[in-house]
Amino acid sequence: MPIYLDNAATTRLDDEVIEAMIPYMREHFGNPSSIHAYGRVTRAAIEKARKTISSLLNVSPAEIFFTSGGTEANNMALINSIKDYDLKHAITSPTEHHAVLHTLEALAHDGKIKLSLVNIDAQGRVDLNHLEELLQKNSRSIVSLMHANNEIGTKLSLKEVAEIVKKYDGLFHSDTVQTMGHYRFDLQDVPVDFINCAAHKFHGPKGVGFIYIKAGSKIQPFIFGGAQERNMRGGTENLYGIIGLAKAMEIAYRDLEEHQSYVSNLKQYMIQKLVETIPGVAFNGDITDDSLYTVLNVSFPENQIGEMLLFSLDINGIAASGGSACSSGTDVGSHVLRALNTDSRRANIRFSFSKYNTIEEIDYTIQKLQEMYQPATVA
Repeated sequence: MPIYLDNAATTRLDDEVIEAMIPYMREHFGNPSSIHAYGRVTRAAIEKARKTISSLLNVSPAEIFFTSGGTEANNMALINSIKDYDLKHAITSPTEHHAVLHTLEALAHDGKIKLSLVNIDAQGRVDLNHLEELLQKNSRSIVSLMHANNEIGTKLSLKEVAEIVKKYDGLFHSDTVQTMGHYRFDLQDVPVDFINCAAHKFHGPKGVGFIYIKAGSKIQPFIFGGAQERNMRGGTENLYGIIGLAKAMEIAYRDLEEHQSYVSNLKQYMIQKLVETIPGVAFNGDITDDSLYTVLNVSFPENQIGEMLLFSLDINGIAASGGSACSSGTDVGSHVLRALNTDSRRANIRFSFSKYNTIEEIDYTIQKLQEMYQPATVA
């Protein structure tokens, strides 16, 4: 039986989500913009989904806009806020997802903004004192810092950062793709301007997500076309994707504490077993209880297997990742690990967990890793 430990890349669809989507694939197929009965049914379903999501986040339905996923939402928030608020400066970190980092780098390259990178420590934690220093020198900036890193699991205090940004009249965007559906959000308590979501990170369908845009924002559409999403995002809505997204969110919040406890235990169990069985093993990023409980980035000692470790795991039926799935197939390595100055001679593997994983799967993975590292022959 294959073992899937790459849930930070994407997750298996929940059966309840599939069941919720099927009627909108078969019989409820009307275009939500149509005024006849077929369209009214699907329009009502979309607005019900929007209300479900907004209720879970404690915001108004008018603050939720459906997108194709996290990347579009990041681009929309950053490009349009810089343009529409006439911002001249942006602050981010060197470990952000490329959907943020490359977007801001492109804007800086074109001369539209000045870009500053906030300092991070050896675990990838943002230096909040340095962030404040940057804001003191460049008030009215947009700050984009992810809630939890997709490769190393290091988390950020959204509320603490939001309060610093507001102190200097800035805008705060956070990429919450890895944490949405895994933590509870009360956006009345956190003064963030933009956050985002990709349904496939918490057992929903691919190709759909949302952006939260705080009420009162003056950003304009990113994609022009029809009047969909209250004139904020042209294009016929991904109907059954939106239905699946809302159902996945509903399930995630319903089972959240149970899910957190179960998956956290899997992560801690794997940490313990790795330390016991593989001398010299280490971990990248934060592995404390405050880290993202779905992600574990492991640094393996130098060995003759070296760069073949990921392939060797795959041969043994174990799916893991060398970093972000969005960078797979490239040979440039992880920009996140480079920013942490990790030892390039060591193999780094990201294992990421979900409610569908088991202790038995972890044991099998540890067994195979132990076979690969016994005896440990230095290259």
